Amino acid sequence: MIDFKKLTEKYQTPLYVYNFDYMTTQYEELKSAFKGRKSIVAYAVKANSNLSVVKHFARMGSGADCVSIGEVRRAFLAGIPAYKILFSGVGKRDEEIREAIEKDILYINVESEAELGRVEMIAKELKIKSRISIRVNPNIDPKTHPYISTGLHDNKFGVDLNTAKRMYIMANNSEFLDPVGIHFHIGSQLTELGPIRESAEIVADLVRSLQNIKIELKFFDIGGGIGVKYDNETTIKPYDYAQAILGTLTALDLTILCEPGRFLTANAGYFVSKVLYEKQNGAKKFVVVDGAMNDLLRPSLYNAYHKIEAISESTSQERPVDIVGPVCESGDFFAKDYPLPELAHNDLVIVHSAGAYGFGMGSNYNSRGRSAEVALENGQDRLIRKRETFEDLIALEQEFLKD
Repeated sequence: MIDFKKLTEKYQTPLYVYNFDYMTTQYEELKSAFKGRKSIVAYAVKANSNLSVVKHFARMGSGADCVSIGEVRRAFLAGIPAYKILFSGVGKRDEEIREAIEKDILYINVESEAELGRVEMIAKELKIKSRISIRVNPNIDPKTHPYISTGLHDNKFGVDLNTAKRMYIMANNSEFLDPVGIHFHIGSQLTELGPIRESAEIVADLVRSLQNIKIELKFFDIGGGIGVKYDNETTIKPYDYAQAILGTLTALDLTILCEPGRFLTANAGYFVSKVLYEKQNGAKKFVVVDGAMNDLLRPSLYNAYHKIEAISESTSQERPVDIVGPVCESGDFFAKDYPLPELAHNDLVIVHSAGAYGFGMGSNYNSRGRSAEVALENGQDRLIRKRETFEDLIALEQEFLKD
């Protein structure tokens, strides 16, 4: 049991708390699912980019899937070797591509013909042969929330099969490009194996067709997206996930590359907020807390569900309440009509499953400093990010003030 009351007395609120032991268990389960096959688990840094979190996975041998040069730099700082770092994302600036090539990372995931041309041009300027992978969009419905679906032609990610084949031929003929991998990722929070297996079959067939024209790839990048339990979802077991992928790769000698994020961190994290007071507008009851949408955006952005727990001495019956924060927006809520007992000033509200896409999507809206972050490991707690102060918020602006 986590003593949230003790933690908030030490670190105050709002507060993010991460169970590193849980992250270890998740990583080891996924890695062992692919045992017997060459594989790299590359943590998706966007899920939770705290340097201590990334370093925790680095110590276990993880790679890093990065979607900005900032994330690439974080991966290096955390101790992940260049040969386990990938650079993905639809819109890479020239200077980001240049730095990725110079850092000699494993490969750049290319998302369009235009981007392939930019990578080739920059590699030529640098006189360095750049390793690339191409993200294929298999046009498979991932059966997930539209905001986190990425594998349909309606989505901005990747290229269709014919375009991909044309790009591989171009890359293979280039003096400055080395096509080493193929990548697909159909979405996040996936809870059905069917779309994953179907996508893998389509992409594996493309690999075979490339072999027929003497283009030999080394890496089969299956993306991430394994769903987790926020409520009552039926989730995919890592072993079944691995078998579904491996069953499509008959006669192909490829290193599997997997990019988990949410699976490793979501249920390791908790967002802790303090009750300020309750209020009532007509028949509507509100619990006002000191955390807000700038701290945890998912409920406002996706209407995402998170289990919420109250820590209180209240013995009253539960009743439906909206749990809201101080930000001046009607979208500033963590849950609506959620059953909680009557709560008093300084009681705690714990938002579960907040370890992925929580702090990282935060902001300083309303000039609010971002929360502190704390790690729990082997029964000990430690601060891994200080709470932002007002001085932190104005540090990049104050020198430009005019009288």
